[in-house]
Amino acid sequence: MAQLLEDARKLGWILLKSLLRFVFMFINNCVAIPSYCLYLILLQPLRVMDSGTFWQIEGIMFRWMLAMVSSWGWVAGYTVMEWGDDVRPISEEEAMVIVNHQATGDVCTLMMCLQDKGTVVRKMMWLMDHVFKYTNFGLVSLIHGDFFIRQGKAHRDKQLIYLKDHLDRYYHSRDRKWIVLFPEGGFLRKRRETSQSFAKKNSLPHLSHVTLPRLGATQVILKTLGPQLENGNLGAEAGAPSLSGSKPRGLQWVVDVTIAYPKARPMDIQTWIFGYRPPTVTHVHYRLYPIKEVPVETEPLTDWLYQRFVEKEDLLAHFYETGAFPPPKGQKEAVSRAMTLDPMWLCIIQSLAFASGYMWYNVLQYFYCCLF
Repeated sequence: MAQLLEDARKLGWILLKSLLRFVFMFINNCVAIPSYCLYLILLQPLRVMDSGTFWQIEGIMFRWMLAMVSSWGWVAGYTVMEWGDDVRPISEEEAMVIVNHQATGDVCTLMMCLQDKGTVVRKMMWLMDHVFKYTNFGLVSLIHGDFFIRQGKAHRDKQLIYLKDHLDRYYHSRDRKWIVLFPEGGFLRKRRETSQSFAKKNSLPHLSHVTLPRLGATQVILKTLGPQLENGNLGAEAGAPSLSGSKPRGLQWVVDVTIAYPKARPMDIQTWIFGYRPPTVTHVHYRLYPIKEVPVETEPLTDWLYQRFVEKEDLLAHFYETGAFPPPKGQKEAVSRAMTLDPMWLCIIQSLAFASGYMWYNVLQYFYCCLF
């Protein structure tokens, strides 16, 4: 009986905490997202006169919005441990980021772990499934210039044309540096069976922790944003100066990101919102590839991309067996580093959001009273 009462007490606390978190986040969205939109409406004259400064300001506010989402997980004890290459030194250089995709929480994890990577968050472009357009954050991403891609064979060719046009119009004009995509084209649980069936028919590696990636969006990005081709590869050396002495305009790195969850239990957006899972450390592994090592022609790029996901499979298999990623070649021990967020900074961001919401409410109420 005592155990039953204890279990009921714990369940009651979880439900109460989840309800309080949901109410807070609902209000948080109601004040932050309209404030973001209204500030940008107010700044439209600046966009006409100096679009560079306008998008710089928009990027700062976009980073604050992502920090707001990060704070939801941080407060619940959802943190990140980083492994592999240090990506901070290349935060000001252009890069394509390829990530394995297990659940909606992958996006939240990236929002958190990239917060301390210089200007990356405010200068990045996301490729997301079109359904995200209809979520609470969809309007913010739409304004920021992210691309919503529709999955399925019936839409594939048109979507790639739309993607190229989107990159031509918005990537450089808005001073984007990093572009993030999930080459698997869907969640692991939804695509694993189909991927394994395809691999078996075509004598490709059998993968359990990731799925075979799709080529289309990756190839379009490389051909559209990469530097000049040399012998079928992207030619400019990462960080190499151009003839004029400035850095080349175009992708200089591929950042290969592998996300691993303890006990292979992915975290979804509902977990971030309600916080019902105990504090959890998500592990993120980075590996950098200079752009000159990446082919762009269909067959060699397919092989290169498949190899990256075979490596991800090995990384995840090792992690799920040992609780750690393997050390880099030539090293005996893998080094991890805890990604940290400044609680004071998160409090300031949240305070600005609520203060802005209050201010805009009073401004709109004043104009309403004047007009009616």
